[in-house]
Amino acid sequence: MGLEKKYITSEELKKHSSSGDLWISIQGKVYDVTEWMKEHPGGDTPLLNLAGQDVTDAFIAYHPGTAWAHLDKLFTGYYLEDFKVSEVSKDYRKLYSEFAKLGLFDQKGHVAMYSLASVGFLFCFVLYGVLCFSSFWAHMGAAVLLGVLWIQSAYVGHDSGHYQVMRSRGFNKLAQLLAGNCLTGISIAWWKWTHNAHHIACNSLDFDPDLQHIPVFAVSTRLFNSIRSCFYGRNLNFDPLARFLVSYQHWTFYPVMCVARVNLYLQTLLLLFSTRKVPDRAVNIMGILVFWIWFPLLVSSLPDWPERVIFVLTSFAVTSLQHVQFCLNHFSADVYLGPPNGNDWFEKQAGGTLDISCSSWMDWVYGGLQFQLEHHLFPRLPRCQLRRVSPLVRDLCKKHNLPYRSLSFWEANVSTIRTLRNAALQARDMANPVPKNLLWEAVNTHG
Repeated sequence: MGLEKKYITSEELKKHSSSGDLWISIQGKVYDVTEWMKEHPGGDTPLLNLAGQDVTDAFIAYHPGTAWAHLDKLFTGYYLEDFKVSEVSKDYRKLYSEFAKLGLFDQKGHVAMYSLASVGFLFCFVLYGVLCFSSFWAHMGAAVLLGVLWIQSAYVGHDSGHYQVMRSRGFNKLAQLLAGNCLTGISIAWWKWTHNAHHIACNSLDFDPDLQHIPVFAVSTRLFNSIRSCFYGRNLNFDPLARFLVSYQHWTFYPVMCVARVNLYLQTLLLLFSTRKVPDRAVNIMGILVFWIWFPLLVSSLPDWPERVIFVLTSFAVTSLQHVQFCLNHFSADVYLGPPNGNDWFEKQAGGTLDISCSSWMDWVYGGLQFQLEHHLFPRLPRCQLRRVSPLVRDLCKKHNLPYRSLSFWEANVSTIRTLRNAALQARDMANPVPKNLLWEAVNTHG
């Protein structure tokens, strides 16, 4: 006779939601991942954000391979007594299963090869334009190409971070380090840390780091309450400076995007030299050093300081197109407070994302990320498959009365600026005061 099954309720499962006692449920079976969290390839943040919940849909989305085989050793012996599967989740899992049977997760095409080749050619052209010409306009052309190089390098790093684009894990990690750390100066370790949190807690104001831009931007008036960032572990203070900057954010959005890379460099250094556990810290630091050797040397080879400054600003301005794109995908979508809920995975991804509609020849320009909802639902799906599955995702959203937002690039910009402007106008409401600020009062008194 087999052993009698032991059950716990969802409320009892919620009690095991701390870093020292962390349980999750997958398909109704309860697992203790307290110790495994330290070894989790995706870091501890996704597990902490979903602690004490059923996480079946999120687990399926991120683990199409052999990860299921590692679960048995973590099984507590308990089953979830009130385990239920919503109709949306049933359809999502069925769709995922169909994609797996068709082999879509393994059909990567030649995107990685084309992308790496284009990055290599662009890098050669940048060196040629700077080192072999004395013309100002040739140098500016090289700056433009450098910006395009950084955009495409980011896509390579993104793809290799989500799924294996190379033949082995070692070569995949090498592609990440070359495309990320060495060529862009942005650590792949920092990207994984923030990006995994973003995917799991898409558009949660207090859990998603991609929406936490106080004091410069606020996409919702709920950020005016100085909420606590559960990602950074500090308060997002809406102080007088924040109120002033947010009040004009719809005007400053594009200028800030032009220099947004400076913040990414800073965030990379803060993480790599922090006390936080960082996977492959030494290798990441070495990759960053490579960037900070070749890039300053390249800039210093230009004739004078004015041209050097213009060169850097031009390359940053070109790359701002990518920073803008990432904001368009989420800034004007639905937001919420609190941790992600494993039981409404599909709903949260649909509500928190916005697609950019474009012709297929633009896929290289957008890196496949114009299909933002499709990417969030199936993060392990190669970018060359996203356009193919898009109609099926649209139909599933329509079936369950969920939003499927697909706007042109222009419409997405209008929607984002409208969101920023609405929050800006409310930030100017002096009926909701913050501590006195002379600059704020001067601007509002004298215009």
